[in-house]
Amino acid sequence: MSRKNRPWLFYDTTASVCGTCFRQVEAKIVIKGNDVYLDKWCPAHGSERVLIADDAEYYRLCREVYVKSPEMPDRFNTAMHYGCPYDCGLCPDHMQHSCLTVVEVTEHCNLRCPVCYAESGPERQRHRTLAEIEAMFDAIVANEGEPDVVQLSGGEPTLHPDFFAILDAARARPIRHLMINTNGLRLAREPDFVARLASYKPGIEIYLQFDSLRDEVLQQLRGADLAEIHERALANLEAHGLSTTLVMTVKRGINDDHIGEVIQHGLGYRCVRGVTLQPVSDVGRNLAFESQRHRLTVSEVRRRIAEQSGLFTLDDIVPVPCNPDTLAMGYALKLGGETLPLTRHLGPEALLAGQRNTIVFERDPMMKDAVFKLFSTNHSPESQANCLSALLCCLPTISAPELGYENVFRVLIVQFMDAANLDLRALKKSCVHFAQPDGRLIPFEAFNLFYRGDALARTQAIQAEIEQAITWRRRVPGAVAEIDES
Repeated sequence: MSRKNRPWLFYDTTASVCGTCFRQVEAKIVIKGNDVYLDKWCPAHGSERVLIADDAEYYRLCREVYVKSPEMPDRFNTAMHYGCPYDCGLCPDHMQHSCLTVVEVTEHCNLRCPVCYAESGPERQRHRTLAEIEAMFDAIVANEGEPDVVQLSGGEPTLHPDFFAILDAARARPIRHLMINTNGLRLAREPDFVARLASYKPGIEIYLQFDSLRDEVLQQLRGADLAEIHERALANLEAHGLSTTLVMTVKRGINDDHIGEVIQHGLGYRCVRGVTLQPVSDVGRNLAFESQRHRLTVSEVRRRIAEQSGLFTLDDIVPVPCNPDTLAMGYALKLGGETLPLTRHLGPEALLAGQRNTIVFERDPMMKDAVFKLFSTNHSPESQANCLSALLCCLPTISAPELGYENVFRVLIVQFMDAANLDLRALKKSCVHFAQPDGRLIPFEAFNLFYRGDALARTQAIQAEIEQAITWRRRVPGAVAEIDES
């Protein structure tokens, strides 16, 4: 008797949370044709199936090739008690240190963006005190020693009344690279403010919100006409040579066909070091948009870069070993007025048995380490530029000029998971964390889903349920022993 096969390939098991009650549930990863899905089942709310990749080959590449040994922080900040994701952060069950740490200095903002994960706006007036911010810096230093990248965010961080005192506090600590996450309004309107920012060079970068060149799109995502503001901000940044990354929140059917346009626009400025693409996630104010209909997977954004940029190919956009499920990156060099993609000269196959430019990477541990270092976010952009320079020396078809960060142009895809597509295996490798004044560093997705604002009360209720179960096990004779034996 022949048995009926399921119409998909069972690839792996993992854990997630129910998109309704946010309790941890079992999940499996299945491949159907070229699509990869996360299948979840909650006893109370039933089944969910969520697309997590539309390119099964690329997904396998993330899981089977670009795998990097976890790098631990110098210390952990919380104990393992309730289980992931209710023990943040960082607990010893977390598998990656802080490649980039976010310090939210204010809830106040001069925009009220419909897609804001922090739900900031003009009506929110709370600024963190300088003492709180310094405690957050100290927590990062205690965990990292010499933190590679710290990002000031909010709200709009440039509106903090002690903004430059915050920069001074960061400079007084061994932080290698400081980013300012900004909507650009103050940069556009106050050239003297930009000039003062430039006095903190090197080691400072502007992370400029830049979703599109078109006001009709910016109205949908940011609630304001910002195209002219962005251009004035870029002009002021260019005048002072302030390193800048354009940051694009990408939403299906809204601006996913503008990716190439933004990349080409960035290439026209000497100060722009690259473009970061963040597919929209269903958190914060964006809950009202039902983002499951608008969310793009990493593999979809990767394909749009290749189709639209006129610069990068699919081979240029590779998984980042720190957390390949949610991060992908491509590099190019700006040399002599030209932009030269670099990643295609290496290729993912070079990490296994391939040979490019007469270099057999698997027989050269130094080169393999250099490749992993290049495509990792666990060090500063300047050190990535130094790594590029060293790497070029080994490639016979490309000369190795003296390179600096101004020669680097990168595209980075950063997917922040929400309750629908949360994979706890990937969450445990998150390397983007929020610092807290009490010394905790909480993974980005976990903070927005479980610890920010009203979400904290829901998490505390789940923790109370788990605590009751723990108490019951301790009271029931043999219950703990039985669990330990399993």
